[in-house]
Amino acid sequence: MQGKTIVILFVLLAVLLPMWFVAIQGEPPSEEIQIDQSVSEIRPLGGFVDTPTKLSPSQVGVIVWVALFALVGVLAFFHRFMNRAARPDEGEDATVTETAADGGGLSLPWIETEDRWLVEYHPASDAIEGLIAMGGLTALSIVFAALFTGEYLTLARTQYFGVYAFGMFMSLTGLTVSYYAWFMPHIEVAERRGH
Repeated sequence: MQGKTIVILFVLLAVLLPMWFVAIQGEPPSEEIQIDQSVSEIRPLGGFVDTPTKLSPSQVGVIVWVALFALVGVLAFFHRFMNRAARPDEGEDATVTETAADGGGLSLPWIETEDRWLVEYHPASDAIEGLIAMGGLTALSIVFAALFTGEYLTLARTQYFGVYAFGMFMSLTGLTVSYYAWFMPHIEVAERRGH
């Protein structure tokens, strides 16, 4: 683990632990109300993780903070993944090099202006790994969408909505990341700015 990561985790724990200590002093949990199983087989409160039936506002606040920090972590992971998986390594030959400023190399008129010019252009890798990743994530998106729709049309209605929606949106996010990483060219531009 890098030193910066340890510092970030320490700061997060220093903030979240006191918040959670205050949160657990909140309202006592209420009793769970269940449906009479002799009348109906649905279990809207059933799930694969035991969860409390009631949360205090301070507990909800801590959970929201943890979820936001987790979202930042996921975004950082995707960003690092894109850079490591498909971006060209430093020093690799580019289609456009420093000679582009002298009139050589590739021209992209929608990017280049008098104050902005192309420095490096790496064409999309179009690797088979990207195609496999996109195919798998597309199939996963369809599966989660079908499960989400099936959950809506069944009697339980709300049991796993969050899980299926999360899976569907994360699959679509991965699909977007895969397209960007493997099927978009990587361009570096230089820009003259007046202060």
